[in-house]
Amino acid sequence: MKPFIHDDFLLSTDAARELYHTYAAGEPIYDYHCHLPQKLILENHQFADLSEIWLGGDHYKWRAMRANGVAEKYCTGDACPREKFDAWCAAVPYTLRNPLYHWSHLELTRYFGIEALISPATADTIWEQANERLSSLRVHDILRENRVAVICTTDDPADPLDQHEKINALGIATRVYPTFRPDKALAVNAPAIFNPWIEKLSGVAGMSVRSFDDFLAALHKRHSDFHAVGGRLSDHGMENCYSEPCTAVEAVAIFDAARSGKAAAPTEHAAFVAYLMLEFGRWDARAGWTKQLHLGAIRNNNTRLLSKLGPDTGFDSIGDFAQSRALSRYLDTLDASDELPRTVLYNLNPADNYVFATMIGNYQDGTVAGKMQFGSGWWFLDQKEGMEWQINALSSQGLLSRFVGMLTDSRSFLSYTRHEYFRRVLCNLLGTEMENGELPCDMVLVGGMVKNICFANARDYFRLGLDPSFA
Repeated sequence: MKPFIHDDFLLSTDAARELYHTYAAGEPIYDYHCHLPQKLILENHQFADLSEIWLGGDHYKWRAMRANGVAEKYCTGDACPREKFDAWCAAVPYTLRNPLYHWSHLELTRYFGIEALISPATADTIWEQANERLSSLRVHDILRENRVAVICTTDDPADPLDQHEKINALGIATRVYPTFRPDKALAVNAPAIFNPWIEKLSGVAGMSVRSFDDFLAALHKRHSDFHAVGGRLSDHGMENCYSEPCTAVEAVAIFDAARSGKAAAPTEHAAFVAYLMLEFGRWDARAGWTKQLHLGAIRNNNTRLLSKLGPDTGFDSIGDFAQSRALSRYLDTLDASDELPRTVLYNLNPADNYVFATMIGNYQDGTVAGKMQFGSGWWFLDQKEGMEWQINALSSQGLLSRFVGMLTDSRSFLSYTRHEYFRRVLCNLLGTEMENGELPCDMVLVGGMVKNICFANARDYFRLGLDPSFA
């Protein structure tokens, strides 16, 4: 009997197998959006044990553990590493049909050569074998063995970029770039967050921020600083887009009120965000950047545990916000003045897949192939079904052949198996259609598209510098 994770995992037809093994499997990884800590890349970190690399920061696994009745001390708490690992092994058998079951076994097989099914009965063997492998597996080894050409981290404008500068000097083949994520610049509805953050921005920008003009100047200075170290992407995480009219005079008044400690009302906050997002879009267009919009998440639903554990700990969900009207107005305002940058839209609610897939078609302008992108299945949708939904919507309404492919969106250095997972799903979908006569049985034609989606499209679209071995 074959092991669970075998060479043809998820590949149900001969055509799918040929597409994957010949055209997809060998392509480098272009990880243009993730949350990896650049400090660990700089230090070429060596993980202490399997619990640190497998469970640390992984809110996907924490959610599953909580659902299985595991106490918080074994998720984010002070239980020892082996206790946390044992709690996860006990939970894994209950994750059947959850993508975590696939991902976790892929990670064990690809990184540690362990083919055992995860359970309490195999925990000792897995712990010992994986930890032995980790003793000679550092971060740079992981990047090299996975042929990771590019990593784009997610960075606050108020954070220094010195670690990126030092990584650039290391000489490793993987290129690491910052992504400009100014979410806290929009927080005029929360002065307790907004004002300390502005002081931090002021310090890193090296300029006083007293007025709204100073604020914009400091943010633009940081935008330029990101550009200087190779950054060419911005990113924004919002429930929905904002397009409320807002004049400069109104933005100044909202800013001044927030600086004095008065929280913006919802209508004021929406107007301020709309004003800044247009500014950010113009900066991206002028600098030749790509903008990413992550839309549709309800974050931090559990206020009790948010207070106790902080954000990004696994208490977020899909939202059902109205997306189309405001998104259209935002993109159209930038397009009207020829200031719409390359843009990737990520949708979290599958009900809006066709909204996003058709929206990008409104602003393709012939200047760049695939200028507007409907991004890969994101967060709760980065599993087999969600990936297929996104691929089908994009294929029906746009050009799958111009798609920039998968990303990890992860804090884990083990998550490169998600690229393999995506590639297998893609090849199985296309290979099945080839054998059903829905696509021509032309491996050069279809395989070439697969190859491009896996790497070349992202390489050509984002235009980031590459090591010669990947160029």
